[in-house]
Amino acid sequence: MSKTILAVDDSPSIRQLVGFTLRNAGYTVTEAPDGKAALDLARKGKFDLIFTDVNMPGLDGIELTRSVRALPGWAGTPILILTTEASDEMKQKGKAAGATGWLVKPFDPAKLLAAVSRVIG
Repeated sequence: MSKTILAVDDSPSIRQLVGFTLRNAGYTVTEAPDGKAALDLARKGKFDLIFTDVNMPGLDGIELTRSVRALPGWAGTPILILTTEASDEMKQKGKAAGATGWLVKPFDPAKLLAAVSRVIG
């Protein structure tokens, strides 16, 4: 059975690139254009992994992470932040919110897939 991944980014091109990379590796991918849409999807269903950007309008990736962690049954689901933000301060905010890991854009597809493999197999 294919693992399901939610890819959240306000950039359509990044969502497409992440989705393409993951689908070619055999994963099922759902895309969301922002944190609010992603949170609505998380409330309705279950994903094996969430990738989220940090800087998005409305609900940003840190708040999305915090909000997903507060939902029943989501405590152990990996959340990987994929962003241009690379500061230790932002990484700490992500970790405090419950993020599992942090990847910096632009990303190497092989490294993205390696990160996915580490957290969901």
